[in-house]
Amino acid sequence: MGQTVKKIASYLLIGIVILVTGVSILAIWDVINLERVFWKTTQSLFVVFIASVVILFITSVIINNDKKQER
Repeated sequence: MGQTVKKIASYLLIGIVILVTGVSILAIWDVINLERVFWKTTQSLFVVFIASVVILFITSVIINNDKKQER
């Protein structure tokens, strides 16, 4: 189960990075106006990244410790 959670979190982060990259490229080419969108996107990406790190830390430390104690 831990491996599945890591894969899902990794794919989620990859998707968010691709989305941010797409928005940034559109802003560079002046297709969209990015007065505050870039800052909000960066903050959102940071929040999702920190949440993913915390979840992965919890699953790797707590769940793996529980499995080791069962053995």
